[in-house]
Amino acid sequence: MELTKEQIEILNSTGNIKINAVAGSGKTTTIIEYAKARPKDTKILYLAFNKSVKIEAIKKFKQKGLTNVQVETAHSLAFKHIVIRSDYKIKKQEYTSAEVVELLKLNKVGENLTEYVLANHILKFVAYFCNTDKKTVQELNYLDTIADTKAHKFVTSFYKTIEKQARIFLKKMNDAEIDITHDFYLKKFQLSNPKLSFDYILFDEGQDASPAMLDVFLNQKATKVIVGDTHQQIYGWRYAINSLEKLDFKTYRLSTSFRFSQDIANLAIEVLKYKKHLKQKITQKIIGKGTTATIQSKAVIARTNLGLLLNAIKYVTEENKATKIYFEGNFNSYTYADEGASLYDVLNLYNGKRHLINDKLIKAMKNLDELEDYIEKTEDVQLSMMVKIVKDYGNEIPEIIKKIKSKHVENEERDKAEIIFSTVHRCKGMEYDEIHLADDLISEEKLEKLTDEQKNQPQLLTKLNEEINLLYVAITRTKNKLFIPEKLMPFNFPDSKYITKILEFRESEEDNFDDFPKKYWVNSKDVKQPKEKAYQVDEIRKKHKDAYKPWTYELDDELTVMFCEEKSIKEMAKHFGRTIGSITARVKKLELEEKYR
Repeated sequence: MELTKEQIEILNSTGNIKINAVAGSGKTTTIIEYAKARPKDTKILYLAFNKSVKIEAIKKFKQKGLTNVQVETAHSLAFKHIVIRSDYKIKKQEYTSAEVVELLKLNKVGENLTEYVLANHILKFVAYFCNTDKKTVQELNYLDTIADTKAHKFVTSFYKTIEKQARIFLKKMNDAEIDITHDFYLKKFQLSNPKLSFDYILFDEGQDASPAMLDVFLNQKATKVIVGDTHQQIYGWRYAINSLEKLDFKTYRLSTSFRFSQDIANLAIEVLKYKKHLKQKITQKIIGKGTTATIQSKAVIARTNLGLLLNAIKYVTEENKATKIYFEGNFNSYTYADEGASLYDVLNLYNGKRHLINDKLIKAMKNLDELEDYIEKTEDVQLSMMVKIVKDYGNEIPEIIKKIKSKHVENEERDKAEIIFSTVHRCKGMEYDEIHLADDLISEEKLEKLTDEQKNQPQLLTKLNEEINLLYVAITRTKNKLFIPEKLMPFNFPDSKYITKILEFRESEEDNFDDFPKKYWVNSKDVKQPKEKAYQVDEIRKKHKDAYKPWTYELDDELTVMFCEEKSIKEMAKHFGRTIGSITARVKKLELEEKYR
């Protein structure tokens, strides 16, 4: 293949360097060619971001005959130095708050569930320490990681207890009294101050580097190359840092993307310019030279598990198009929180069927209100999403999940899927011919509002920077076409044959349909009208003939009777000739859940 001028400059470089590479610019190809250009008797270490990238890299280096390159992830390297030939046993799944309560014998203090909230923060403090380059827990201020006011107040009140118990928990792992976590043995590796016998170390995805692993990297005598995209940092919530901005290495750039067109490149640049609201000046250059003309792989990408599940639910229950679908990662992981609670546990709590709850934490809750109070004190985003899904879909959830699973193909048949569902985090490093974005990513309008509200809170502004990065990453997964909610588009962005704007809305009785635009699809001039019919107000009226009639006492009584008979939301919507959103909203307004379940 013919290398670009930028790639040739990198191959000819000497000393420690950093490479800021835009999405789809051939990072791996450049790294392989860099290794190939070094003397054959040199020892090279390539640090991959995760296991799947490692497997792919091993294959590519082997194809090039580069037997002098060792490919590892940070954790696989640490595992070989710390875990092998030790008495340590690795925890197969992450510790839950309930397990920590038992292991540390935490007592109930004050309000209900305080011990579980404490356990949650102890786990987060431990993870925070393990990912930093600090030698002791006392060097850190865990409060620096907390944004929510209620959570901040709780931690402030119990800080000494949380810190002390975090140290006790770490000691138990260190003494092999309990199973160790992956974060722990990586931290122990960093603290052992290892000396790695390589001439070159190539560190990929540097914008999301663990400070602990970065410390190991910087303390080696080898020539160092770190590569990444400063605007693809999306793991700040895992305490990652953007090393590309911190390291004083000579900077090289890869600004040509071979994945997508210039139209997509222009859109990506405009999205990055949202950072002007964060007082950042963006001068990013992206040259789009992608030439993919076929559409074989299609994907729906969302910011959150909730956003993705809502799109999948709509896809299989309302549109009912595909017979084969695929979720990046294990589908079950989308219905389970990191803490171990399942969507069904939250649903059973919602219905007051506590005897059916498996998760100890959820079982300790009296009701959904108590769970929501726990969520506020711990900033548990995943549980918050589950509560939202349960409130929206209630007892229809088991049937919906069953339907999704019936259409889901296994990993080996991924290529046969008609549509792939993924969150931004799970699809990082992936690419698809056609992308449909969910509407749960940040818009410039929302960004302006939040920036104004949080201008005196640097920590929250850092999170907003990452939200912009998430939108950038999502957009740059496409090789050809992009379907994007109109609200996510930069103002006055020109029409394009590669970009189709769609106007999303959610049905509810509060919607003002008189003001609703005539077309659901808003197409650019160069794009043919999609096969799907335009979503017009009169069609909604025709489909749901009584959707706009006011609710009467008689209708409310009839709805209450059907609810007590445990009719599904879908059945009630069909009976009343209204939308699912309208029925859900009326059930909530009449407080039928609280009164009769």
